[in-house]
Amino acid sequence: MPSSPEDTTESAGSPDPLDSLVLHATDNGVLLITLNRPEAMNALTRDQRERVISLLFEASADPAVRAVVLTATGRGFCAGADLRGAATSGERVPGDVARTIRLGAQRLIGAVLDCEKPVVAAVNGTAAGLGAHLAFACDLVLAAESAKFIEVFVRRGLVPDAGGAYLLPRLIGPQRAKELMFFGDSLPATEAERLGLVNRVVPDGELAKTAQGWARRLADGPTRAIALTKQLVNASLDADRTTAFAAEAAAQEINMTTRDANEGVAAFVERRAPEYRGL
Repeated sequence: MPSSPEDTTESAGSPDPLDSLVLHATDNGVLLITLNRPEAMNALTRDQRERVISLLFEASADPAVRAVVLTATGRGFCAGADLRGAATSGERVPGDVARTIRLGAQRLIGAVLDCEKPVVAAVNGTAAGLGAHLAFACDLVLAAESAKFIEVFVRRGLVPDAGGAYLLPRLIGPQRAKELMFFGDSLPATEAERLGLVNRVVPDGELAKTAQGWARRLADGPTRAIALTKQLVNASLDADRTTAFAAEAAAQEINMTTRDANEGVAAFVERRAPEYRGL
């Protein structure tokens, strides 16, 4: 990983203004995506959301990317969607709200879940609403001690969106999910870890280093095997045993055609450390 998010390679021509709001750089197989609107607690604009979706889509197809870290600058990881102007945007046509959510926040969460590379969230501060669900959709979640998670929707008289009612019951069960969503209380990082929403809480000053270490381990691993494992786990809670077992067998069949699978078996037989290339 680069020493700082600003180590982004400039493209030819005029700089894209979005490059200062969504920093991104790839180093040693790790794509670092950094939300950079600290003055707005990293509330996501439409353009920022689309850039993150695009980066995740590109990461899936880029052999140079073998792991992704999603983080932010300042005191907030993501305060949700930027809703400025939403209340005065004119008369709504029936279906507008559902369409906006389906094509917006839900596409973002889907992009994280469907990314073919493992995605690590490094939650540096407040993650509220869409921001909380963006973190929970990641494969692994690291949180700074000062971070907190807020199901803020009920405070605004809203129904949870951005996949919250799908993600939370699967992560912590329906009763706990309802408690968070009905009350909208702020959930400290340590309590989120206890509930199973966070893999590990670390001191604020160690978050970036820990995320880098985890991402490097993932990037050094058998990329296609990890991608197939991610697909199996994500699908397992929606599948019956017969379907899950069939998917598992098919995934292993596909994986055994990869260079890394054969390298892993050969390394075991030869009693040496495997050298995976993501192929």
